[in-house]
Amino acid sequence: MKKILSFTLLVILIPLFIIGLHNSTKIINKIKYGIYNNKVIRVKKSSDGQIINVPIEEYVIGVVAGEVPASFNIEALKAQAVASRTYALNHAKNSKNDYDVTDSTQNQVYISYDDMKKKWKDNYEKNLLKVKNAVLSTKGEVVLYQNNLIDALFFSTSNGYTENSENVFSSSKPYLVSVSSSWDKTESPVFNSKSEVSKSEFLFNLGLEKKDNIIIENIKKTNTGRVISLSINGKNFKSNEIKKIFNLKSTSFDIEVLQEKVVFNVSGYGHGVGMSQYGANGMAKDGYNYKDILKHYYQNCEIKKIN
Repeated sequence: MKKILSFTLLVILIPLFIIGLHNSTKIINKIKYGIYNNKVIRVKKSSDGQIINVPIEEYVIGVVAGEVPASFNIEALKAQAVASRTYALNHAKNSKNDYDVTDSTQNQVYISYDDMKKKWKDNYEKNLLKVKNAVLSTKGEVVLYQNNLIDALFFSTSNGYTENSENVFSSSKPYLVSVSSSWDKTESPVFNSKSEVSKSEFLFNLGLEKKDNIIIENIKKTNTGRVISLSINGKNFKSNEIKKIFNLKSTSFDIEVLQEKVVFNVSGYGHGVGMSQYGANGMAKDGYNYKDILKHYYQNCEIKKIN
């Protein structure tokens, strides 16, 4: 009789325990993120400084439309949606300003429906439907590391590898580590780029004395081939300085000094940390789904629904 009673209690209590765990997860999520369905992102417009409140999923639609071509594979669009949602919520949680994000590349590009009409013209309806499908089919999904929102950084095109966060930004993050991204070479129209300047312009822009000889030495690179620092005619420069001065697409570059000019041969586009957008599209074309893509570029992370 006791055994029957014990078994009956287990049958009753186990489902209640499971329901309790599920509810506790919901409670924890509400404490961390607020009531998700009412969540708005405060967006500062770069055009006039105005701050607008945009419902979270509407915001993500505007970001996916602004950040990547609508022609991307649907799984790549879903990956972008989850990354952008995560990025926005993480910034909203940590913001000390009267806004959460800007609508520019300072954070992530957000465009309105009117902007989409101008961008897509006759393809507006078709593209909007595709982008909305990618966003709403992943509604509430975010990338977590040890149950916390990650800093879901992304960029256009790698040089074949993504970069460790500490080599670009101030801190090391265990999920923002270098991984291979071989898809970029065939997928991205900006995998390779070239920039040329005259020798005199090159030296002038660097604040160096005009000379016939240009000596480039002490080139320090990361394991992925991105330049960290170098010396030009005895003066030391950080790679980001060179990138900014000569408007290069990335810090993965070689400098070729010719008779009359200096040529930069550049690989990739962007800072190189996190998810490569064109790499994601290549993965999607190869049959990977959006969760596979996110887990490749954000190592040791999980995808969870918080609404």
